[in-house]
Amino acid sequence: MPRFMLVYKGDATDMSDMTEEEAGGVMAKWGAWMQKVGSALTDIGSPFGPSTSLVDDGSTDMAASLTGYSIVEAASMNDALALADGHPYLSEGKGDFAIDIYEMMPVPV
Repeated sequence: MPRFMLVYKGDATDMSDMTEEEAGGVMAKWGAWMQKVGSALTDIGSPFGPSTSLVDDGSTDMAASLTGYSIVEAASMNDALALADGHPYLSEGKGDFAIDIYEMMPVPV
């Protein structure tokens, strides 16, 4: 079954900057989404911390505003898109956050 990486884009609020109630609400939304997706969620992933971008000329630059990832299994890109329906990262509806979905291709040997 093909695997797809969901990459979370946008400047999300750090959980340590939230009240206990706010953090609990966020985690409840994530729990509901994980339950909905079920076994298709093969890797819950991880939030990203501090970052930098290493450029091919040896310099460094600011990294893109990415906040984490998850990996799901789906039969097609359309099915992967359907798994993102109701994702808590897209719950604000203000255009500040996005999920890029990439099919993970096999490494040629």
